[in-house]
Amino acid sequence: MGLGYVTGVGLEGGKIIRKGRFLVKPKILIIDDSVDSWHLLCTILQTHNFYPVWAADGMQAMAAARFHHPQAILLDLGLPGGDGFVVLERLKSNLLLSDIPVIVVTVRDRQEAEEKARRLGAADYLPKPVQVDALMASLQSVVATQDGAPAGVTR
Repeated sequence: MGLGYVTGVGLEGGKIIRKGRFLVKPKILIIDDSVDSWHLLCTILQTHNFYPVWAADGMQAMAAARFHHPQAILLDLGLPGGDGFVVLERLKSNLLLSDIPVIVVTVRDRQEAEEKARRLGAADYLPKPVQVDALMASLQSVVATQDGAPAGVTR
């Protein structure tokens, strides 16, 4: 398969997106201060043909979101130098970033945190340790919603 002339080709649940003449993997920003979490999520995403990028705190998160404008964001709520809820609120109040779906992936108490995360604009909430099937289903859903076609469907 050559680059540049096929759109929306699905590979193992991931999706390749056409950008001009090139095919690219959907970029996912992981906002998490834990290197272990980063490695785990990175491996899962790469296995499913996503392109992960990383931010370790709130300041890096906003800069990385502006620079990369990812197809989705995985956000941990326990960040140094600021709560993940603050990051979520800032992302959703920024006109250039508010369209990026945010999936909260955290160890926090689900009942309380999920309600607040959804109220602030999170697309989904997944508890840690993350289940691969749940993560992929959530990412497929938000990437497909953004693109307007089910993930893996050729246009």
